[in-house]
This record gives sequence, structure tokens and C-alpha cells, in this order.
Amino acid sequence: MAKPQTRIQLKEYCLRQLGSPVIEINVDDDQLEDRIDEAIQVYNDYHYDGSEKLYLKHIITQDDIDNEYLTVGDETISVIKAFPIDSSTGNINMFDVRYQLRLNDIFDLSKQKLGGYTLAMQHLDLIENLFNQSPSFRFNRHTDKLYLDIDWDKELTVGKYLLFETYRRLDPEIYTDAYNDLWLKKYITSLFKRQWGSNLLKFEGIQLPGGTTLNGRQIFDDAVTELQMLDDEIFTKFQLPDDFMTG
Repeated sequence: MAKPQTRIQLKEYCLRQLGSPVIEINVDDDQLEDRIDEAIQVYNDYHYDGSEKLYLKHIITQDDIDNEYLTVGDETISVIKAFPIDSSTGNINMFDVRYQLRLNDIFDLSKQKLGGYTLAMQHLDLIENLFNQSPSFRFNRHTDKLYLDIDWDKELTVGKYLLFETYRRLDPEIYTDAYNDLWLKKYITSLFKRQWGSNLLKFEGIQLPGGTTLNGRQIFDDAVTELQMLDDEIFTKFQLPDDFMTG
């Protein structure tokens, strides 16, 4: 199938790219599965289509307060920002200065200039950032523990919501169109090819009946070159720009 939508179809597609079933590909099925897992991990970590930015809300429980850390799930790759615990911008009522500015100063957008309003909003945001800063945090995806550098007993209560900006990996089993990603198909094919060449290296120099000689070294070296090109491609073309992380 030219457009694989399942893991099995993707495996069969990549094997056909290597010549199967005309040529026997000397790779065990478990080895193929391992290479697919390896490719998907690289895809999730470095390809901009392999992850998605999500805002994760978390309701505080007594266990969170006792542990003094949060769990955000195995799908989370990184946490970019923790939003302020108490924010004056969360709810704007008629007594808020922003409401009054909009009510009295820009009642007619077709006649009023927005320069003064823009400067006033920037000044209010500066005040908000000075007096209500985002809490610093520490997160490691392998432990799945998000630590907030705050006084948990005083600043948090059970039932309160926290909001985080996160990147979460894309699961191809759910979003099956990822199996048809062109870079991913090429990368898995090259991983299969490298594994094939690696398996044949132990037979290097052995002559088969009819004078045929297995050349596993050439298959292996070609695959290594292809993988290097694909690694360079994902880092230069498909990786998200580096972002500054505060926490």
C-alpha cells in the first residue's frame, strides 16, 4: 500500500522498498519492530510533525500537595511554561482597569487611535509580570515528575487548577496519517537496510553456490550514509526552532 495507515502496512511498504518479495530480506520480524520503534522515537523528539503544543490543565489533589510534584503523563515530551498561580488577568469585570479603558477610551474603534491603548496594555502586562510571576519549575520526562518551586501548603489548595504549556508526542496508533510521513518512511527503510547489512556482515566473503558472494558490508555502508543524510535533514529542515526555557 503506497499510503500506509497502520504499522503493518508501513513495515510492508519499507520492505518492498528494499526489494521484497523479489529479494529475501534477511531480517527477523522482532528486529524490524525494534527499528520502527527507534524511528518513531526520533520522529517524536525532533520532527515538528511528531509532536504538538498543548495547554495542559491539572486539578490539584491532596496527593499532589503531599508529594510536592505533579505527574503530566508519559506522552509529555517537555514543559515550556507554567502560568501564574494567581492572575489578575484571569477574570476581567467592570471594575477592572482594562474594562474601563475599553469602555471609555475606545468606544468607537473607527475614530480612535489605538497607540495609547496599546501602550497602556503593555504597561499593565509589565506590572502583572512584576507582581505575579510564573512559578519556576523543573521537569524530567523519564521520571514524569513536574516540580514547582513554591510553598505547596500555602500557595495551593485542593481543587485548584494549574495550567501548563507543553509539547506532547504524537501517537501514530491514534493519528494514523503519521505512518505516511515521507521522512519517516525513508528513515525506517534505511534502518531496515542497515539491520539487513549488519546481519549479513558475519557472512562476508563467503561464496554461495554459483559463485555469488554476499556483500553485507556494502549494504551496511550505504544504509549508514542514507541515515546520516536523513539525520541532517530532520535537524535542518524539520526540527522546531530552539526555544528559551525558563524554569
